[in-house]
Amino acid sequence: MGQVAFDTLKFVETLETAGLPKDQAKAISLAVRESHEAVDVATKRDLEDVRKEIDARFDKVDARFEKHEAQMQARFEKTDTQIADVRKDLSAEIALLRKDVEHTANGLLIKLSAVMLAIAGLASTIVTVVIKLL
Repeated sequence: MGQVAFDTLKFVETLETAGLPKDQAKAISLAVRESHEAVDVATKRDLEDVRKEIDARFDKVDARFEKHEAQMQARFEKTDTQIADVRKDLSAEIALLRKDVEHTANGLLIKLSAVMLAIAGLASTIVTVVIKLL
């Protein structure tokens, strides 16, 4: 940290003007100067340097957040695309299954109709035979 500027000569003159003897004024000035040197006081320059360091760190953190945000956005977009593709695939599979079910149902309906016609023909034959036997 920097030192706070202290003009000992001017301070001695101020004390002498106030009526203190020169040797007392020098002793007081020396004591004040030593107290300033012993105290680690932050100057405006020190505070400005710290502020610049903090700003630089925040800029780095902000840049990292922006980078991660962009990466996350890209992942979300990729995931959205994958979900849309899966939906298309599922819709196509469902459409194929519906066609298969419809085809199978039509085949069963044709077979059932043939069986019903066969039963009707058999019933007609049985009735004809029974009538002839009577």
